[in-house]
Amino acid sequence: MHGPGSAAWLLVALCAATGAYCLLRMRSGIEEQRRTAGSEALMGFGMALMAIPAAVITPPRAAWALYAVLFGAAALRALWASRSSAHHLHHLVGTFAMAYMAVGMAAAPSGHAGHGGAGAPLVTGLLLLYFAGYVLWSGVRLVPVATAGGGPPASGWGDRPEVARACRLSMGIGMVAMLLTM
Repeated sequence: MHGPGSAAWLLVALCAATGAYCLLRMRSGIEEQRRTAGSEALMGFGMALMAIPAAVITPPRAAWALYAVLFGAAALRALWASRSSAHHLHHLVGTFAMAYMAVGMAAAPSGHAGHGGAGAPLVTGLLLLYFAGYVLWSGVRLVPVATAGGGPPASGWGDRPEVARACRLSMGIGMVAMLLTM
């Protein structure tokens, strides 16, 4: 996950900002949105930590194992939650991808990926295809569509669906970047 310095720092900033926004979305009055925002905040901050350039900090293998366990548990939670909402299937794929990358980082000879060889090429390729497709699909959904009445305004800026979609799009782009550097 540790690519060129400036690109890595941009990815850290993007993921941390997304995680921070998701924390703010947890104040929503809608229960399902709060729950979803919490999962997305975990993903955003986890991605930001994993994208920190290796020149700054190289976590020990135990840290990668901890990430793998944390995101493995989040994947199990998303699997359980997917019984009631198909949106949680995306969270399942995302948390699985994070656990997979953490395992790849722990198994990398130098303790960090970014030089190729970390992870199984087939799994990495399938995850890349999924997230590239998700990014394209999310981007299309952000394109404004003219509506007759415009609908009722959202109750607060944190409850605006287009901002939540942009947040998910940002994390999808970050996931593609991280998978490309594995």
